[in-house]
Amino acid sequence: MDDREVLESIREFNLSYLMLAQQMLNEDYAEGLFKLGLSAQMADLVHTLTPAQTIKFAQSRDLVCDFRFDDAASIAALTAEKGHDLAATHAAILLAAQPAKQFS
Repeated sequence: MDDREVLESIREFNLSYLMLAQQMLNEDYAEGLFKLGLSAQMADLVHTLTPAQTIKFAQSRDLVCDFRFDDAASIAALTAEKGHDLAATHAAILLAAQPAKQFS
């Protein structure tokens, strides 16, 4: 992939993520907050973006979302061959322990 293709992929991903986030917040605000790991302030901003603002925001050269699993042990536990039935529960517990994203 060249730089132009990477940038286009980032923009497409950003738009998909923002649209999914808005849909989740529209359908069940509290669950959306939890699953997205956003503070109410951040969620309100994402939730109220106009279509034009959403597209403009998605055009960032950087990803607009955050990789919430930030340690190797968590990823290893969730991807282990054993315990597939508990993986979703384990993921929810790990994510619940993380603070919501705030403005800096």
